[in-house]
Amino acid sequence: MSVDHVEEVGSGDEANAVTTAAALRYYAVAPGVRLNVRSGPGTSYSIVRVLNEGAYVPIYCQTPGSTVTGYYGTSNIWDNISNGEFVADAYVNTGSDGYVASRCG
Repeated sequence: MSVDHVEEVGSGDEANAVTTAAALRYYAVAPGVRLNVRSGPGTSYSIVRVLNEGAYVPIYCQTPGSTVTGYYGTSNIWDNISNGEFVADAYVNTGSDGYVASRCG
């Protein structure tokens, strides 16, 4: 048996997916807080669910919205934690008063 042709398979997408997943960070919700998750970046949007005390959330992107005063100060930054789900950044311990993730597009 002989090999006449060897072809390398793989586009590198697998490595990119692993890198992206590894880079995703989870942040603690303020202690003692049951946090409302809303359908958009503001208090006028409907509540889609409530996070339990001690929850951690991923931040996929961030966007400006209505201003909220919470455990970590006052901010108009809203964190996208899932498709169509946002929480007020003023209740998430990001360690920053500014953006820690890319802007939602």
